[in-house]
Amino acid sequence: MARPGTGVRAGQRIGLDGRSWQVAARTAQHQTLVYHKPEGEITTRRDPQGRATVFDRLPRPAQGRWIAIGRLDINTAGLLLLTTDGELANRMMHPAGRVDREYLCRIRGTVSQQQIEQLLNGVDLDDGPARFSDVVAGESTGSHSWFTVVIMEGRQREVRRLWEAVGTQVARLKRVRFGPVFLPSRLRPGQYEILAAADHGILREDVGLASKAVELVLTKGAAT
Repeated sequence: MARPGTGVRAGQRIGLDGRSWQVAARTAQHQTLVYHKPEGEITTRRDPQGRATVFDRLPRPAQGRWIAIGRLDINTAGLLLLTTDGELANRMMHPAGRVDREYLCRIRGTVSQQQIEQLLNGVDLDDGPARFSDVVAGESTGSHSWFTVVIMEGRQREVRRLWEAVGTQVARLKRVRFGPVFLPSRLRPGQYEILAAADHGILREDVGLASKAVELVLTKGAAT
């Protein structure tokens, strides 16, 4: 009889209380969903204050439950990935995975070249040094300036805190890309679409996983 915590492998037989089971491997049927999060929603399942959550709008997955791959704060809109694949979620969120995120930022006032260089070289935040790996300037009206920035991790409010660290303030923030996935222009705020199985496999390969996840299941055998 196996001890609690003992690992098992496909093809192995397990006996308990006069019954036997065969350990079999099968392809896991995971799903990944792209959601266009609007401002005003939070990325938690339940909120004690009764605020709307991203999970309120989502369909029930075929199996398992949705796991948010990172979070967006209540005032940030844009691309949110959710999956039933815990292995994929962990790889994409872990800092060692170096999965980049791209944001569209509307900044109050103007931004100097010196401030941009600071953001690229790195600044010290309360939880350690941080930097943008890329900053691209867009339209500027004097009262506001638009930028696209790329960051390689997802600490809490990191994009906003980086801008604040160089003396600027974010007026609007929208995530437009996470790794190889872009926010589709056809998705309006509050809408979602489920990725094709092949695209889910590409996401797994992008973070060094096999394209198809394998899970172990028990099939009941005869009495012993």
